[in-house]
Amino acid sequence: MKTKKLWIGFILVMVISFGILGYFGGEIYRKAPPIPEKVVSPDGTLLFSNSDIKDGQNVWQSMGGQEVGSIWGHGAYKAPDWTADWLHREAIFILRHWSEKEFSVAYDDLESEKRAMLEQRLQDELRNNQYDEASGTLELSSVRTKAILNNSEHYAGLFMDSPDKADLREAYSIPPNSIEGPERMRKMNAFFFWASWTTVTERPGMDITYTNNWPPERLVGNEPAGSLLLWTGFSVIILLFGIGLLAWYYATNREDDKNPDIPSVNPLSGTKLTPSMKATLKYFWVVTALILVQILMGVITAHYGVEGLGFYGLPLSDILPYSISRTWHIQLAIFWIATSWLATGLFIAPAISGKEPKYQKLGVNFLFIALLVIVVGSLVGQWLGVMQKLGLVENFYFGHQGYEYVDLGRFWQAFLFIGLILWLFLMGRALLPALREKSEHRHLLLMFLISSIAIAAFYGAGLMWGRQTHLAIAEYWRWWVVHLWVEGFFEVFATVAIAFLFVRMQLIRASIATTSVIFATIIFLSGGIVGTFHHLYFTGTPTAILALGASFSALEVVPLVLMGFEAYHNIKLSRAKEWVSTYKWPIYFFIAVAFWNFLGAGIFGFLINPPIALYYMQGLNTTPVHGHTALFGVYGMLGIGLMLFVLRDMNLKVVWKDRSIKIAFWSINTGLLLMVLISILPVGLAQTVASVKHGLWYARSAEFLQQPSLETIRWLRVIGDTIFAIGALYLAWFVFGLKGGWSIHKNRDQHSSN
Repeated sequence: MKTKKLWIGFILVMVISFGILGYFGGEIYRKAPPIPEKVVSPDGTLLFSNSDIKDGQNVWQSMGGQEVGSIWGHGAYKAPDWTADWLHREAIFILRHWSEKEFSVAYDDLESEKRAMLEQRLQDELRNNQYDEASGTLELSSVRTKAILNNSEHYAGLFMDSPDKADLREAYSIPPNSIEGPERMRKMNAFFFWASWTTVTERPGMDITYTNNWPPERLVGNEPAGSLLLWTGFSVIILLFGIGLLAWYYATNREDDKNPDIPSVNPLSGTKLTPSMKATLKYFWVVTALILVQILMGVITAHYGVEGLGFYGLPLSDILPYSISRTWHIQLAIFWIATSWLATGLFIAPAISGKEPKYQKLGVNFLFIALLVIVVGSLVGQWLGVMQKLGLVENFYFGHQGYEYVDLGRFWQAFLFIGLILWLFLMGRALLPALREKSEHRHLLLMFLISSIAIAAFYGAGLMWGRQTHLAIAEYWRWWVVHLWVEGFFEVFATVAIAFLFVRMQLIRASIATTSVIFATIIFLSGGIVGTFHHLYFTGTPTAILALGASFSALEVVPLVLMGFEAYHNIKLSRAKEWVSTYKWPIYFFIAVAFWNFLGAGIFGFLINPPIALYYMQGLNTTPVHGHTALFGVYGMLGIGLMLFVLRDMNLKVVWKDRSIKIAFWSINTGLLLMVLISILPVGLAQTVASVKHGLWYARSAEFLQQPSLETIRWLRVIGDTIFAIGALYLAWFVFGLKGGWSIHKNRDQHSSN
């Protein structure tokens, strides 16, 4: 396929896809669930104001937000989904109130006919949209007012220090007095009420709620809408069509280096390292250290799943609550993966052009210091916010934003965005001399530059919401960061970076690398950009989002089905020549990326992607199955592989002792597979059955999750976690040993070994 046609295809995909994403993003703005100016009882008593609800959202964010339970299914898997929990408690209170008042019998003891009558009345009560758009007033019935007051009392006791809620707090890993003061608690209850109100209130003129009838709750009539079934079926058809089309392309048109002219000696052996290239070494030391800290936070977070507020008897939650350990676990993963990729770019850029721009080393060192300040500053700020030591405004800017993957305060978020712009400047000036040359590498270089621009620019989407932006709108922009930045353009950047590494080593021709990279980018982004909507099925969005997300997210899986081609190709490259074997372990990590792309992103991703599946699975442990195997399995392995490639190129004369890295590779991959298959996935599947039979509230409840069988399954995770942690320690031992000398053979060099 000609490069010109591929570029046209790439431009069309970008323009059309972002046009769709932007237009329907506008629909999300227009059709977001309303926030009433005031919520009143029948006698006109003010229950909640508009500012109470918005301030309550900020209170929820300050205690960790999506890191403590979830809202609309997004967030942590320990503690309930607060919208599902509030809704169920409200429904049960009303049913019990009516039953005792009208029949003088407990609701559970009612005859089936009378129960059915009350449940139908409940649905009429809750699903009817009583919001008056003209006045901005939501008037509630007296019984619903009583239910709200009852729920508010329950949550106040839970998040503050009610003795009778101690066992429940421990089950949910919520320390006493997580919310400071009754006024903050009142406002957070206002937010919980509003978020739950949207899940059961029907859109004007429609028979589905603002959240497309999510969460599943038969008592209130929340059951899958017909559109969920329709678009689930259509997504499967799209998937099969896409797989067939791509398989046909591979069989008929795909170019391949069947007889590559691989040199007999490493063509990079004479490469001279520039000062800025050498300066990237410390980035990888920090990457390795952050991996260890991130895994430690993961161990603590996982242990809270079985011990609640302690760590093997120690009251660790007093100083390191679950919301903080989970926040740091996720954020450190993004930090070290991103740092590894950024450092790889800084190393490759001068190597490509063969020229060192003036003050490039200074820029690399300055960026390194800035990244350290961001990492440390944001982590400290998050701790201060969750420990309720900051005001709501200060918390937003310097503490904890409460949104998963973008928890860092707005100041640190803006600081990181500026750092990425600086990185882009350093990359661009180093690549510019090579871009000016009319060589066969030029198209590949241009794609490398485009992906670098996208990495810097798309993180800026995280600045598009404010302190009190509507939750549905904030979720729209948050997934620009999580899906488009992390899952999208980092994938493109990594694909181009790997292609460059192989081209520089003359393992593949530049022309084939170029066409392969552009084609892969077109295929991936064709589904990936609009596929962002599959995260937004139930976040207060219109039905069109459901249709688009289901259709295009199915296309995301298509290129992952054929990952075996990439794995096989990399295995062949690792055995091409004797000198290539020195890159064995970096290439093996790329092979692992192909495996986890297929299993983690492909199989486990599609497990939860179809609308009807996600309807019952959103917010359950089936999501971290995909999260762990896609984030660490794909992007983490890729980050480690890129780091090892750079470390290998930094000193080609030495011979590595590969015992440590061999143990690291197999332990990390085996541990990741075991932690998922024998612990997280079984819990998630058990929750799915509970969600289908009883509703999401039950699948996330302490009553269900504290069963002995599920406790045992959660304890089994220690097997995979231990093997995984051992692998990480061996990786760190190897990386630091390259500088310390224990990871290299003392009296042998690469030339003699060849």
